[in-house]
Amino acid sequence: MSSTFGRLFRVTTFGESHGGGVGCIVDGCPSRLALTEADIQPDLDRRRPGQSRLVTQRDEADQVEILSGTFEGTTIGSPIAMLVRNNDARPGAYDHMRDVFRPSHADFTTEAKYGIRNWQGGGRASARETIGRVAAAAIARKLLAHVCGIEVLAWVSSVHTIEADVDEAAVTLAQVEADPTRCPDPAAAATMTTAIEQARRDGDSLGGVVTCVARNVPPGLGTPVFGKLDADLAGGIISLPAAKGFEIGSGFGGTVMTGLAHNDPFLPGDEPHLPTTASNYSGGVQGGISNGATIVTRTAFKPTGTISSPQQTVDRDGNAVELAAKGRHDPCVLPRAVPMVEAMTLLVLADHLLSQQAVDLLK
Repeated sequence: MSSTFGRLFRVTTFGESHGGGVGCIVDGCPSRLALTEADIQPDLDRRRPGQSRLVTQRDEADQVEILSGTFEGTTIGSPIAMLVRNNDARPGAYDHMRDVFRPSHADFTTEAKYGIRNWQGGGRASARETIGRVAAAAIARKLLAHVCGIEVLAWVSSVHTIEADVDEAAVTLAQVEADPTRCPDPAAAATMTTAIEQARRDGDSLGGVVTCVARNVPPGLGTPVFGKLDADLAGGIISLPAAKGFEIGSGFGGTVMTGLAHNDPFLPGDEPHLPTTASNYSGGVQGGISNGATIVTRTAFKPTGTISSPQQTVDRDGNAVELAAKGRHDPCVLPRAVPMVEAMTLLVLADHLLSQQAVDLLK
């Protein structure tokens, strides 16, 4: 089972949804970076369950413990191990799913691959696995900000058919966090809230889109062929639970434009060797390499697969059965997906930044 991500900034996550705990090991973080639990906890607080009535009501504080890799509040270059203990696990709530495959979930495919599965909340397929990613990315966030001032910010730009109107260049973390939907458009956020609450009452779920920007990314990150920055962003973000689609820059919308309209004209920048662009349909990446413009991505998340309405499925013996899932589930994953998208973006950027620093030594 592949649980490691990255080349130089490497992250291995561990743990299951209803086991003793979840966490990660980060290898490759440079030494002498100031780091304590206080740097990690804010991002975990944004990801944790139970933070509003719009998400699963599992009651977890998700308090992180740094077990290794730091000394007196500073990284020392060795692997950084972090643990979050599961305090509100209820594996018994999934007894009725022991021999039943949930529709559009990982139950059947996991058992088809491994011949066994942890049916208690989905095991490794649970979104609880992303705690390790978010914790590791909090380190990457601090590293990127320290080295070159990179800022990564995501928000909910749509839920079901409800579209938000957001200024990508000006939106702030405070605006994103002002509403439980994590949509910085107040009017759209109110409509999203109503729709999500209705879906919960109906025993149903909703999907949507998370938009993410990475600001102040220097030009030169990524390589032209198999190490393309946009390809790594796509691979990392699509690895998130419930992620089903990825766009960068104009994305699929660019297919209805002409080349003349779509090209990003270069303009003189503040420094002779650092031009800027008049538009950003490339989404900050050209030829697999960052060009200095803001990186803009959009990720589509499907409606939550586990719902309380009766659904047709089969059991392990192939018998047709009806399943009405019990337990605590998100009627819409979008609000909690925001820090997850940020996390994978940060991990990819940190990995590429360290790779570029190695290249810069030879310039």
